[in-house]
Amino acid sequence: MFERRMAVHWCSMHHVRMTLLKGTTGNGALDRAREKIVRTHVEAEQRGDWTAALRTFHHPRYEVTPTNEVADGEEAVMRFYNESARAFPDMSFETRAFYHAGTTIVHEVTLRGTHCGTWRGLPPSERVVQYAMLNLFLFEEDRLVCERMYFDLLTPMRQLGIARDPTSLTGQLGIACNHPLTIGGALVRQAMRAFKS
Repeated sequence: MFERRMAVHWCSMHHVRMTLLKGTTGNGALDRAREKIVRTHVEAEQRGDWTAALRTFHHPRYEVTPTNEVADGEEAVMRFYNESARAFPDMSFETRAFYHAGTTIVHEVTLRGTHCGTWRGLPPSERVVQYAMLNLFLFEEDRLVCERMYFDLLTPMRQLGIARDPTSLTGQLGIACNHPLTIGGALVRQAMRAFKS
């Protein structure tokens, strides 16, 4: 059974990867133009040249999916850039891969930075964060209209020291203390199922 699930998982992941790799528009010039825009954007962010990064957009828009935040328009995006740059002044990005997927370019990246300034209301911790991201660059023809960011929010929160790994003893104790009704209810349901069996 395990081998079958792994084979299905591998086939699914292989299909996703092949879809992404084959997901070009079929228009080589358009695909190259889009990728050039994304590479220019990423290089500007790497240099900390936020004005140049902003200029790569036809309409600047960021969607940060883990927090449901949207920065729409030049002023909002520049505020987003400035907060990030103040919070992590040594922020760097390591590109792992680019993929074409229809009207989207997928950027697989690792973000690193030292928390030296206020970030989302959190005072500086001087701790280093490093986490993987999957950023989607959405296009209308050859115009970049949005960067949608996906990442695991728990990872940087743990690295900053404000969250615990839920599989560790301290994480489990924290969950039990912070959510006694939820945990208590789950334990009662588990006991009732065991009693009925």
